[in-house]
This record gives sequence, C-alpha cells and structure tokens, in this order.
Amino acid sequence: MVTAVAAGGIITFSCGPAPVTITMTATATVSSSSHLVVLDGGGKVTLSGGGKAQVLFMNAGWEQQWPQLVVQNLTVTDAYSGTQQASGSSVYGGGAIFDEGGQLKVVNSTFSGDSCYASGPDLGGGAIRAVGMDLASPVYITDDTFTDDSCSNGGALSGLYANFDVINSLLTGNKAIGLGANPAQAGTPGGGSGGAIYTDGNQYDLSVAGSVLRGNTAREGGGGIFFVVNAGGGALRIDSSTLQGNPSAAFQDAPGIFDSVNGHDTQPVVTGSTVS
Repeated sequence: MVTAVAAGGIITFSCGPAPVTITMTATATVSSSSHLVVLDGGGKVTLSGGGKAQVLFMNAGWEQQWPQLVVQNLTVTDAYSGTQQASGSSVYGGGAIFDEGGQLKVVNSTFSGDSCYASGPDLGGGAIRAVGMDLASPVYITDDTFTDDSCSNGGALSGLYANFDVINSLLTGNKAIGLGANPAQAGTPGGGSGGAIYTDGNQYDLSVAGSVLRGNTAREGGGGIFFVVNAGGGALRIDSSTLQGNPSAAFQDAPGIFDSVNGHDTQPVVTGSTVS
C-alpha cells in the first residue's frame, strides 16, 4: 500500500471477499506531485497502526490546491502519531491521517482507537489533522464514524486554517486528554480542548450537519467542539444534529461547545438541532 499511495491514482485492494485487517509498519505518504489519490477499502479493509504507526501523511504545502486525497469505505484502528509539537512547525498530530495543504475528503469510513501525542497546546487530531488546507475546498467528513479516538486536543478531528464540513457522521467517546489549554497555562504542557473536534485559525468556518456528537470529553474547553477564529471572522454552524453529554471540565459557552470569534465568546448558529 505504501508504494501504491506514493504512485497516486485510484487505489483498491485485492484481498478476496472476506474482511481483512492489514497492520501498517510504515506510513503511506502522498506525493505532492499527484493530482488525485483515492484510497478505497471497499467496505472490507481495516488498516491498523498497531498502536505505533500513522497510516497516511500528506504535505502538499500550505494552502496549496492539490493533491486531492479521498479516503472511502475504509476502517482505521489503533493508528498513532508520536510527533510532538515543535516551534516553527505545523507538522504534528493526526494519529491516522495528517494532511497539510491540498484537499481532503473522507467518506463512509470508521476510525476507532486512533491517537496522537497526549500533550501540546495546539497539537490535535487523534484520527485526522488537517492544516493549511485549500480554503476554497472544505475538508469533507461525510458518513463517517469516530469512536474512542484521543489526542492532546481534538480527540477525533483537528483543523488549523481549514474549513470543515462534518456531515451525517457519528462522533462518540473521543477524548481531548491534554492539560493547560492554549496558550499553555504556567506549569502545564498545554492542550485538553475539543473532545471530538478542535479547530483554530483565521477566517474559516466549521459546519456540522446531520451528525451526532455524544459522550466526548475535554479536560479543558469544548467537550464536543472547540472553535476559535482569531481574526477575519467565521462561524460555527450546527444543523439537524444532536450534541448531547459532551462535558467540558473547565470552560464552555454553550453545552459542550467553546465558540470564540475575533476574540469574543459567541454562540454557534444552531438550526433544527439538540444541544445539551
């Protein structure tokens, strides 16, 4: 698989009719020279990181348009990124998938028991970390399930300077396990926000539609969702969704949600949804 991903194009698996689990011993890296890479598990393939390996890595360059990475009909379990947050770098986090630049779509896939390094003020994405993405194309999370994933921030999903659309998905039992928030409080390593989803940056939006977030937890803010826009404006929109029982241990400004835009705590735009 590592060789196939490097070559690009549409990748499927010839593993027979029965479900199969493949344990990764190395991370598959998407070439920045590719235009389109599709990884299709056919609903039968599980990729395991064995608690040691990140599954997919793409670094196309900050806010580049291409490549487009599509992951579909796949299960990813026990993936892990041990990369720590470092000054001057944005390449950390994303236990299963790390993506800087280009476009990302994840469709009809399951992420379970994936994790990344347990501390760091802005380190996140137990399952997926997307940073510096093509802002004209939201990160599409569609018909996916995220269960029991964990990281310093963003137990399941983490974004930095990236628009996200989370559609018809289930996020449950994910945990932000860092401590000390961002910036890190004195004497702490930082982190602990966004039990399910952690996003940060300037002039971006997060949309959650037709989705369920339940039983996610954060040691700091936003047991379900942490959404901070530092400048330029943006909105957290929740439509036709259920957010229930996502406790925030330290701070929130709606049940299970911390929402701050341009330095001011605000409220998400909620339509046809239950937030409690």
